[in-house]
Amino acid sequence: MNAREALAAAAARFGVSATPRLDAELLLAHAIGITRAQLLLGLDHPVPPSFAGLVERRARHEPIAYITGTRGFWTIDLAVGPGVLIPRADSETLIEAAVTHFAGTSGPARVLDLGTGPGTLLLAALDQWPQATGLGIDASAEALAYARLNAATLEMTARASLQQGDWAGDVDEKFDLVLANPPYIADGELLPREVSGFEPAAALFGGTDGLDEYRRLSPQLLRLLAPGGVACVEIGHTQAAAVTALLHVHGLTTRVHRDLGGRDRCVTATA
Repeated sequence: MNAREALAAAAARFGVSATPRLDAELLLAHAIGITRAQLLLGLDHPVPPSFAGLVERRARHEPIAYITGTRGFWTIDLAVGPGVLIPRADSETLIEAAVTHFAGTSGPARVLDLGTGPGTLLLAALDQWPQATGLGIDASAEALAYARLNAATLEMTARASLQQGDWAGDVDEKFDLVLANPPYIADGELLPREVSGFEPAAALFGGTDGLDEYRRLSPQLLRLLAPGGVACVEIGHTQAAAVTALLHVHGLTTRVHRDLGGRDRCVTATA
C-alpha cells in the first residue's frame, strides 16, 4: 500500500472527525517524519508500519495533537500531551485583540498568562513581542511541565517564568498584558468524545453555568493592570453579556472580539 492508498483507507475509518482526510495526512506525515506539505508533494512514499498504530488510536477518538505530540498555535509549535488542554485556533483571538490594543506602540513589556497550560498564550505573546518578558501560572503540575519544555524549545526560558498557583492570588505585580482562558463549559454539557474522554476536565468545566472561574478571576484583574494595560479573556460564544457584566462590576471597561467564525470569543478589559 502506498501513501495515497493508506490515506484513503485511514480517512474512511475516521468518521469520528470533521476532517478525516486532514487527520490521516497529519498522522502519515508524522509517521514518516516529514511535514504534511512534504507528504502532499509526492504521495508515493512508503508507509511505515507505525502508521497502523496511529490510525487505531485516532479511530478510538484520541486527539490528533496527543498522538503527534504537537500543536501549532499563532507563530509557534507547542508540545502537548495527556493532562494539558490542546491549544485551539479560537484562542488566537486573544493575541489578535492584544495586537490591536498595542498597535502603534512598542507593545507590552510584561505579560501575565493565567491558566497557561502548556504555555500557549504566554509563549505566543513573547514570540509576538520579542522584547517582552512574562509570567505563566497554572494549577496543574503536568501542564507546567509541558510549558517549561516549550519555553526551553523556543529558547524563551530566560524570558518566561512559570509557577504553580491559583489564578493571581499570589501575584503582586502589574502587567501591560494579562491573558486568561478560564474553563467555561457548563458542568454536564455534552462534548465530543475526543474532548471529554481525553482532555483534563479541570481545564474545561466551569460550574453549573460555566462562569465560576470568571467570578473568581474578575475581582483580580484591575489590580493586575499597569497604566495603559489590557486584559484579554477568552469566553464561550454565548457568554459575552454575562462576562462583561462581571467585569463592569469591578470597574473595568470592556470590548468584545469575535473569532474567525464570527462568534464572540474574547473580552478585553481596561481600567
